[in-house]
Amino acid sequence: MASNTSKTARASVRAGQSGAPGALNVLGEFKYLIPLNRGKHAYVRNLTNGQTVHLRTDSEAFVEEIRVLAGAGHGAKLRAELAALAAAHPGDGWDATEKRLVEAGVFES
Repeated sequence: MASNTSKTARASVRAGQSGAPGALNVLGEFKYLIPLNRGKHAYVRNLTNGQTVHLRTDSEAFVEEIRVLAGAGHGAKLRAELAALAAAHPGDGWDATEKRLVEAGVFES
């Protein structure tokens, strides 16, 4: 069975499931965003359909993918994750990414 996800994306998903130190679990839950290229790109893990997509964080596709997740009830977790990324990587523009998502109305209910 062929897979449409990259080896890196599949490895990231497996790392998140492992529970090993440094894995992608936060309080027993998966992270939605896997930052790449100093915040210019990210893997977005869509837990509603099981796919992980590689997107530019300044693209409309990124906004729409986050909108889908927020619409499925994951908005608060996504905002917390964006805030954590901004704190951990202050020079990578995650605060600007969150601001752009807010301005686009992604997190409104």
